[in-house]
Amino acid sequence: MTQDDTGAEEPLDAVETPDLYGAYPRLTPEQIDLLASDGRRAPAASGDVLMREGEPCGDFLVILSGSVVVLENYGTPDERVLRVHGPGRFLGELGLLHGQAAFFTAVVRGPGEVLAVPVDRLRDVVARDPVLGDLILRAYLSRRDLLVGQGAGFRILGSRYSPDTRRLREFAARNRLPHRWIDLETDEEAEALLRRFSIRPEDTPIVLWRGEQLLRNPGNGELAALIGLPAPPAFDETRCDLLIIGSGPAGLAAAVYGASEGLETTVVDAIATGGQASTSSRIENYLGFPSGISGGELAERAVIQARKFGATISVPAEAAALKAHDDHYSVGFADGTEATGRAVVLATGARYRRLAVPGIERLEGSGIYYAATAFEAHECRADPVAVVGGGNSAGQASLFLAQHVPRVHLLVRGADLGAAMSRYLAERIEHHPRIEVHLSTELGEVAGENAPEYLVVKNNRTGERHTVKARALFVFIGAQPCTAWLAGSVLLDARGYVLTGTDAQARAAPGSWAGLGRECLTLETTLPGVFAAGDVRSGSVKRVASAVGEGAMAVHLVHEHLGKTANAGTA
Repeated sequence: MTQDDTGAEEPLDAVETPDLYGAYPRLTPEQIDLLASDGRRAPAASGDVLMREGEPCGDFLVILSGSVVVLENYGTPDERVLRVHGPGRFLGELGLLHGQAAFFTAVVRGPGEVLAVPVDRLRDVVARDPVLGDLILRAYLSRRDLLVGQGAGFRILGSRYSPDTRRLREFAARNRLPHRWIDLETDEEAEALLRRFSIRPEDTPIVLWRGEQLLRNPGNGELAALIGLPAPPAFDETRCDLLIIGSGPAGLAAAVYGASEGLETTVVDAIATGGQASTSSRIENYLGFPSGISGGELAERAVIQARKFGATISVPAEAAALKAHDDHYSVGFADGTEATGRAVVLATGARYRRLAVPGIERLEGSGIYYAATAFEAHECRADPVAVVGGGNSAGQASLFLAQHVPRVHLLVRGADLGAAMSRYLAERIEHHPRIEVHLSTELGEVAGENAPEYLVVKNNRTGERHTVKARALFVFIGAQPCTAWLAGSVLLDARGYVLTGTDAQARAAPGSWAGLGRECLTLETTLPGVFAAGDVRSGSVKRVASAVGEGAMAVHLVHEHLGKTANAGTA
């Protein structure tokens, strides 16, 4: 309850939620008039449900008069108020633009009128007014972050020791899906839910949504279907111009440029869009963003941009094999399906390496992390944590975590923090009151019963050992390429990265390009028409901007290849 101007108490669902971080702006009359040209006005009576949790919504809704309350678990004993909006505000969040199911229910409290604009028409409207488009996008990005921080959305009930629980949590976190994990061992709510749904502990993990919908140990694809993530299309009868494997910065850049330049473009990814970059809490040296941008936001903006030009993006779809045919290539997926394309861009990137130290394997998924986003910060916000690594990823993670936890211990193997880290990051870390830097330090052991409790570390110059109290460990120690599935199809270097350009031509089968009347192109692999871009490519600069540039460059080379192929076929 709160009080109005007269001192009388009024319910929380009668008080409009303040505009937090630009998440709930009020549209101007001019902006509403612009939207009205492509929308329809409709009366809204008290109790009308405008959006329903678990169901997609095809309209962008603006409140013209009256009020709307946003609820989680509507109509169940767990119902709670998330937000209240009045005239001039609009409903929805990021999922509306992606065609996902809603993560909340919107119910009319004060009768009035709403304006409904079909989502497919919304793109045309905001194209005429970029200021309005950016206002809506920024609000939706902020709303998704707030939902994530609140633990709204579906619930994952499972044991911290279960590989399937870890798989589901990683899939939800990487796709930036609002959810909450209920620990089977420690959460008091777990036992009540098990009794309520007559589930045995050994039958977990389960996914719960809307208080009634239940999935027992679903696969990633099944969870994606529940949320409304775009499913992989039926590839049997179709062949695209450009098939992109991986949706990190390089893959998304290739999608934007390929689709915008008229190529029928399909992008697939095994886990989530954004790649390793999406786990970066803040990228401050990316051109054009002087105040920085999170990796997740950069990915979301790129996905929206690629789809605007007509690219198809599907998650999850794990590539398993690459095969060459006379005039195209096929990619087989782990589920047995297959996609074909006239040209292929490999942009599968790299994953952070795992640490091989005593105690860490037993605690994987229980306080051992390889990303630092709002999900991870929410789970360890009251405890000290440790970060291992000396590069930019470790530095960005340390600064982000220091906003949420009381102490961050940064363990760096080298003697100079600035040796592998950008100077601006190193200077900020050195002056941050919550970050303690341990130079010339290596991790020797992770100790704890159910989660990390303390670390045994060693000074590699003096040999001295001591302990560091940490309830979570974040590991950023370099990466290994995601190329195991390419073995036998394209040639790799000694570390597993894809060879391209002159290196590829020198080791390719003799005469591979003879019929095309050209040499191997700069980003081309040992298979003509198959290109590699970003971190997966041998010799690439491991930076977001470099990956984006290579993705764009790959599309230019695809055009050159397809032009030569067409000419050779005509001849």
